[in-house]
Parts: sequence; structure tokens; C-alpha cells
Amino acid sequence: MRVLFDMDLRNYDPEDTTFVRNSARGIIIRDGKIAMVHSLKYDYYKFPGGGIEAGESQLQALVREVAEESGLRVIPETIREYGMVPRREKSERKGIFVQDNFYYLCDAQETVQPQILDDYEEEERFTLEFTDPGHAIRTNRYADHGSTNQTMLEREARVLECLIEEGYLSV
Repeated sequence: MRVLFDMDLRNYDPEDTTFVRNSARGIIIRDGKIAMVHSLKYDYYKFPGGGIEAGESQLQALVREVAEESGLRVIPETIREYGMVPRREKSERKGIFVQDNFYYLCDAQETVQPQILDDYEEEERFTLEFTDPGHAIRTNRYADHGSTNQTMLEREARVLECLIEEGYLSV
């Protein structure tokens, strides 16, 4: 899969231990709007998706995570690779946080099912929104997000900008 851009903050000791948590994320576009998960508590947008579990393929994680976070059911035969973003930075806990984020263009069924949220996702009040990409970019860059990791928010804004530059979305 092609690398869209690299997010290596180089703010860590390269000799330190690593914590790896790769992810798969869905790019679902309808009527010029992009499906995003909006954290109502911290006012940021992220692509639906999340961590790849042990023994799970990227595509299995994509389908599971999109359904859990957004309630959207990905149509498997529509999945196409878009790109990946490697992320490396000092971990908030200890060592180096390493995450390869795999993005897939896909379609989803029209009907939205109930979300299956983790405790922190419930606390943040994750809500599915089909939104204007420009709004999501501005919100991620300029709203007050409390203690939310800004690197993740910038990653999502930059992926949206790639989609705009390549003609998948417009602002």
C-alpha cells in the first residue's frame, strides 16, 4: 500500500522500547460528504476504524471497527486500498508509540446499525456524522480538544486533504 505521508515526530529515544498498535480505517463518501466519527466531548473528527487485533487481518479489522464505531456496515466487495500513514512518537505512557494506519475506500449499507462503543468512546460520545471535509479539517486544527493527542487529529486532517487533492472530495 502506498504511503500518503509519514508522521515521525522523532521526539523519542530510538533505543527505547516500542508499543505497536496498527489500525484500519474506512473512507466512506456519500453525496460529497465524508463519514466521520465526531467526538462530541472533545470536538474532533476521525475516520471510523481502529486497532487491528491479534490474528485479525486489516480487512477484518476494518469491517469490525467501522461497524463498532459508526454503526455502518461495510460492503466487503467495495473495499479498495487508499493509502497508509506511519506514525511514530514518544508514547504517552512509556517508550515509542508505533502505528501504521491503513486507509481503505469502501461503501457501506444505507441502514445504520447501533454502535458498539468502548468505555472511552462512550465517554467521548462518539457520533457518526456525514460532514463537509473542510469543516472536519478546520475543527481538528483549530477547536479546543482538551488533552486529545493532536498528532492523531492532524493525521486525519491531512488524509482529508489528500482526498481533496486527488478529487475524491471537494470543499
